[in-house]
Amino acid sequence: MSKFGKCGLMVGDKKMKDKMPPFRRKKAGKSFPVKVCTLDAELEFNLEWRATGRDLFDLVCRTIGLRETWYFGLQYEDSKGFISWLKLDKKVQDQGIPQQPQTAFMFLGKFYPEDVAEELVQEVTQHLFFLQVKQAILSMDIYCPPEASVLLASYAVQAKYGDYDEATHKPGMLASEDLLPQRVIDQYQMTPEMWEDRIKIWYADHRGMSRDEAEMEYLKIAQDLEMYGVNYFPICNKKDTELWLGVTALGLNIYEKENKLTPKTTFTWSEIRHISFDDKKFIIKPVEKSSPNFVFFSQKVRMNKLILDLCIGNHDLFMRRRKPDTMEVQQMKAQAKEEKLRRQIERNKLAREKQLREAAERERAAMEQRLVQYQEEIRLANEALRRSEETADLLAEKSRVAEEEAMLLSQKAAEAEQEITRLRLGAMKTEEEKVHLERKTREAEMLTARLVDESERRAAEAERLKDELIKARLAEKQAKEKLLEFLSRSAYTNIALQPLSSQTGVGMDGGGGLLAVLPPPTAVPPLYPAGGQVLPSELQADLRALQLADATAAAVASVGVGTVLTTAPHDLNAYDLMADGDVEQLSLEIEKERVEYLEKSKHLQEQLRELRSEIEVLKVGEKQSQLDQLHDEQVRLGETKYSTLRKVKSGSTKARVAFFEEL
Repeated sequence: MSKFGKCGLMVGDKKMKDKMPPFRRKKAGKSFPVKVCTLDAELEFNLEWRATGRDLFDLVCRTIGLRETWYFGLQYEDSKGFISWLKLDKKVQDQGIPQQPQTAFMFLGKFYPEDVAEELVQEVTQHLFFLQVKQAILSMDIYCPPEASVLLASYAVQAKYGDYDEATHKPGMLASEDLLPQRVIDQYQMTPEMWEDRIKIWYADHRGMSRDEAEMEYLKIAQDLEMYGVNYFPICNKKDTELWLGVTALGLNIYEKENKLTPKTTFTWSEIRHISFDDKKFIIKPVEKSSPNFVFFSQKVRMNKLILDLCIGNHDLFMRRRKPDTMEVQQMKAQAKEEKLRRQIERNKLAREKQLREAAERERAAMEQRLVQYQEEIRLANEALRRSEETADLLAEKSRVAEEEAMLLSQKAAEAEQEITRLRLGAMKTEEEKVHLERKTREAEMLTARLVDESERRAAEAERLKDELIKARLAEKQAKEKLLEFLSRSAYTNIALQPLSSQTGVGMDGGGGLLAVLPPPTAVPPLYPAGGQVLPSELQADLRALQLADATAAAVASVGVGTVLTTAPHDLNAYDLMADGDVEQLSLEIEKERVEYLEKSKHLQEQLRELRSEIEVLKVGEKQSQLDQLHDEQVRLGETKYSTLRKVKSGSTKARVAFFEEL
């Protein structure tokens, strides 16, 4: 049961029978209870005993408002324990349903669209496929690589919770959600918080996306997964090799037993003319006359019935897509377009109202902030007023103290006047002492003049003694010079008699001292040779080799860039209901649309590669499954789901049948 919750719907006997004539009861006790579970609801009905599968299917579709009924079916577990699809043209009670108080059916997608964006019209159809594909990915029935799992989880969160809001979406909010396959969680040394952070990065980028848009983006990415929309059945070829048969919207794929990702060969519905089985032997007749029948063997006859049922349904939808839309589909598309336009207008209106509300809230917050600021200013002003009043009181106190000090100063001034008067009287008394001092001063000046004369006489005497001292020193110097001249002549005579050394010697300086004779300095060779510097021969050889390697790499790169591998377009053969040219033209148009879609998704692929490289360092190698290893090999080779299908369907039908028989 989905986490969206379950809602019960009980249809009363009399009320429902009045509204729906096919279920009007003629006799009491001729009805039985039925419970139908979708992936987000539980429906309960009372069916007439003779009701067919079509009656129950139409009742469910009307109840949930589904008009694109051709994709869905009612699945149940029969009395023998096999999973079966309810046949619409037979009575419900005649299809081996278990005898229980209440019969349970699952309302599921039986056939998958080729392109969800182009084919799924109703929102309820998109929602049911979203829930079914999400459940298949989380239960690991569909392989999804780790980086794509994180991206899909972000769209699932957007579909459930709406736009990301940091204020309301607290850390740990997604911890209880079932968002990633357990295989992905076990593969990396990452905590739930680390996974949540990476999901939130993508989740925040989806702002403004409605629920149906997020679910559609989820399905667009999921439909590019290799196992999306493939019903696998174990089969054997004539050599008894165990293989997988994959029934898809485009045709039949053949897989090796150990590899459900990469088909070995494929047969499109346009190549198949007739399908039948005999016991466990399944026979497919190709359109190509020269090609032998495509034969394989299943494990059970019941499996062949299911394979045939899926082949017929997928083939009918394959041909239906390649014809003009019916009036019902055109009407649904027009209504869906109008509804989408109406919702877009409502979303734009809500977005404008939200912007205005946010602007009003911002203005209110700004006004509240200004109010708080004004209150703070008032508080500060009151505080300043209080401080100024306290200052005024202090100044008044200081003024009083100053007045008292002024009075004290006036008293001191009066006392100073009295002191001045007293000093003046004292000055008059000292006048006589001044005259006495002047007389003493004149006597001191006369004494000073006599001392100056005496000092001049003494200075002249000192000058005369100085001259005599200089003359005595000159006489002493002349005597020393004569002595030194004599000694010099004697020393020169002794040195001339001894051999001179080329390394060192001793001489006399002009003042009679000894001088050391040193050898002349040797010339120091320059550090670098004069002129231009020339590279050594081995460096020149390395440089030439490097230039040669660069030239070769450039040539290889130019060849790699300029070379485009082209594959001759395969001449698709039409089913006998269509002309060959029509099928070929339609196939080319579909291929062109696929190429355009892949071009648009380049940015998404870049983001996925960045996330893959970011979490690669945290991968636990030994916990990788076989599918993970196969996917990594595909990524390394640059292969995708569509490039693989193009490769395996190349060649004639006859060649592919022969290839299958040789597996």
